[in-house]
Amino acid sequence: MILCVDIGNTHTHVGIGDGRQILKSKYFGTTQWRSSEIADILQRVAGHCSIFGSVVASVVPETTKKAQRVIKAALTVRCVRLTHRNVVGIGIDYPNPATIGADRLANAMAATRCYGAPIVVVDFGTAVTFDVVNAESCYIGGIIAPGLGAMTNYLHEKTALLPQVRIQDPKKTIGKSTREGMLIGAVNGYRGLVSHLLDDLKRELTDPNLHVVATGGYAKLIARDLPQVKTVCPNLTLEGLRILGWEHFGQN
Repeated sequence: MILCVDIGNTHTHVGIGDGRQILKSKYFGTTQWRSSEIADILQRVAGHCSIFGSVVASVVPETTKKAQRVIKAALTVRCVRLTHRNVVGIGIDYPNPATIGADRLANAMAATRCYGAPIVVVDFGTAVTFDVVNAESCYIGGIIAPGLGAMTNYLHEKTALLPQVRIQDPKKTIGKSTREGMLIGAVNGYRGLVSHLLDDLKRELTDPNLHVVATGGYAKLIARDLPQVKTVCPNLTLEGLRILGWEHFGQN
């Protein structure tokens, strides 16, 4: 089995995968990497599985090396970090590939392997990212916009009277309270932003039937009313790490 670790700005998503799929996964706060309990967390995730390797994708540089050290010590396994130099199944046509987030590369690898190319991945994390793989299976770039949580938190933090809201589907268009109005503006407005950008991508790629797959924390909520999104895959990033891990460790 392979331990797959996706370290994001807010949350870390870890999973256990074999040669075919991610078998189980768990989220915890990325600040937990600074905790004395992190080794125990990893061991509980691994459970009774025989782990023979680990793959890490991280967008938090100060946490990356510590995470690799902790994984090696806690589980006594080798650890590979995903970068633009070791992607599998896709090419990269991008001016400075070292600046592409590892999670975005993992998404591109997994989406291409699972659904073919061309394809667009929309990842709803702290930021929402759109990543494009062309018909030749080359990663060619994408779009970055503020995440849904970041937008609502900003309103709360920068205004005196606007409350913190819990993100959920508003199921209406006219709010009858400040909280409802914020929720409608956030969720329905966010769907509009995503929909418009996807339509632009389809036009630029001259592919009206372009396959779009969504992943990340708010993927299911936002994709619910977006006909452009064909597939929601919560474990897409981990699946990309699993694919890389199996290339490295699967025959050992």
